[in-house]
Amino acid sequence: MVKDPYRYFRIEARELLEQLGQGALGLDKGMAGASLVPRLLRQAHTLKGAARVVKQAEIANQAHAIEEALAPWRDAAAAVPRQSIDAVLARLDAIAARVAELSPAPDTETAPGALPEEALRTVRADVTEMDVLLDGVAQTHAQIAGLRRRFGGLAPLRSLAQRLQEQLAARGTAPTPRTVNGARKALALADELSGALADCAQAFGLSLDQMDRELRQVRDAAEQLRLVPAGALFTTLERSARDAAQALGKRVVFDGRGGDVRLDSPVLGAVQNALVQLVRNAVAHGIEGTAQRLAAGKPPEGRITLEVLRRGRRVTFRCSDDGAGVDVDAVRRAAQRKGLLASAAPSLDAQALLALLLRGGLSTTGTVTEVAGRGIGLDVVREVAERLGGEVTVSTAPGRGTALALTVPLSLASLDALVVEAGGTSAAIPFDAVRRTLRLQPAQIARGAQGDSIVFDGHAIPYVPLARVLGAGDAGFDDARPVSAVVVEGAGALAAIGVERLGATAKIVLRPLPELAPPSPLVAGASLDVEGQPRLVLDPEGLVLHAQRAGAIVPPPEHERAPVLVIDDSLTTRMLEQSILESAGYEVHAAVSAEDALAQARRRAYALFLVDVEMPGMDGFSFIEHTRADPALRDVPAILVTSRASPEDKRRGRDVGAQGYIVKSEFAQAEFLDHVRQLVGASS
Repeated sequence: MVKDPYRYFRIEARELLEQLGQGALGLDKGMAGASLVPRLLRQAHTLKGAARVVKQAEIANQAHAIEEALAPWRDAAAAVPRQSIDAVLARLDAIAARVAELSPAPDTETAPGALPEEALRTVRADVTEMDVLLDGVAQTHAQIAGLRRRFGGLAPLRSLAQRLQEQLAARGTAPTPRTVNGARKALALADELSGALADCAQAFGLSLDQMDRELRQVRDAAEQLRLVPAGALFTTLERSARDAAQALGKRVVFDGRGGDVRLDSPVLGAVQNALVQLVRNAVAHGIEGTAQRLAAGKPPEGRITLEVLRRGRRVTFRCSDDGAGVDVDAVRRAAQRKGLLASAAPSLDAQALLALLLRGGLSTTGTVTEVAGRGIGLDVVREVAERLGGEVTVSTAPGRGTALALTVPLSLASLDALVVEAGGTSAAIPFDAVRRTLRLQPAQIARGAQGDSIVFDGHAIPYVPLARVLGAGDAGFDDARPVSAVVVEGAGALAAIGVERLGATAKIVLRPLPELAPPSPLVAGASLDVEGQPRLVLDPEGLVLHAQRAGAIVPPPEHERAPVLVIDDSLTTRMLEQSILESAGYEVHAAVSAEDALAQARRRAYALFLVDVEMPGMDGFSFIEHTRADPALRDVPAILVTSRASPEDKRRGRDVGAQGYIVKSEFAQAEFLDHVRQLVGASS
């Protein structure tokens, strides 16, 4: 017996309502009827037919009314009039309300045009059913792994059959017809047994491989269906922005970004009403009226942008506008009227007042309207953030706009990741945090008592092996051999993470760690590998912060910072040497010519000169000759750093008194710093 006769109709109806809503909003943006109306008519007709099948005459009549409203504009080159679009949207609201009434349980209150919870939970299949399917796939994968282990037992049987063949073939028997015939039969049976075992092993192996591939495909598809693209909310939010603007006599353009980010539906369902409030708040309090915008030199239409950003196990929904910004004085006055400010109110800065605004219960609108005035909107947003364990932040700039960001944790998220191995552990790094992969020679890693570093894009960044980060020591690493590294961005900085092996990129589903697992700032969650085994997903921010603490270079105390003068007409070379030396704790000054360097050297004392050879005017050889002839500078050591590598140039460098000669094409950071330390120590 069917308990819910409208289940599949609701799914189809809501998909069609979503498509019709998107199309109507496209018409509202001025698109010609001929480009959209034919498709909308087909969708309305499909909805009408489906409604009649389940005997929902009211929905069928509303769909027919949509056809009537759009039919005159099927072939029109001009835009569809606003009143016709309003009529279509009103019919869509009526249908959505009726579809909601067909649910077996009362739906929670949603914003006009919003997707009900069931629509978010049902994307081709129900979330619960997907979880059951995924559990079944994981169990089957485990069984296949067990079969593979048992499959290894066929190898000894094949070996025994081959040995039996060999013994029967070599066995000597009396040349009687009876013994010869028996030996031939035994050998034939042994041959047949060996062939049967070989065929069985081949067929069994191929079948296991095929089952494994197909199960992986099923699991990947099921995990993707378990998640919902964030763009599923954009039509609702755009509709909310349009309705609010129309009620207030304003003009707005909605821009949704990051719609392809796939998130677990419970999160989208929970934040939907909060995002509607953010959008309506931006229209009511942020976007100015048309005349005011034109007077300020802005476009007549205000722009509201909803951006979805995923970072590790958290997702941020950032709603920004290009309006007038928050009127901080109005917030102060509203708080005073509410009695929320103490005597120190005039001294509160803008950020403190914005934090007060986020507490809710305040409205800077003088009159109560359908859109604003009761101070309830941000209460909804704050409540959602608290319920989900997230946070709300706000920033504003007078005359340029306001941005509110709702950040919440995820239980599931789909992302691309780079798979790496270190210390016997396979892990994944979110690909959007990977800036580059490198193959490092030992000399490219500067080793120090305070930590290790490498030069990346002209700057020194901390380096740490992943095995050490994961608590496996330096397993798998050999200081004498090249290593692979991943440059990761997080917490506003970069770090190089050493790994034993770089794997392929893969689309994974990020899952939370088991409740009994200890929390770690280095781990964003877990995913399942091809065998259904858990694999750590690393948190980029945690990795970078760990590298900064455990692998970053810590400069010596200020009084030990030896001054070094870098002399080179190449900006790239100057910045590279300066970055390396400053990271190692030296105070670095720079000069673009030998003449400028001599002037600086006579004004203050330096512990070392790093000198290019080829420069406009005085070259590096002549600079060193001048310093050796100057009693105040003759004891300052100098290293020539040049692209000239001939024996004659090196000999001349020694002759003029240089204590080192480094060819740029053979530059090795570790050797360079060792040489600098020796010379600076000798001169101090």
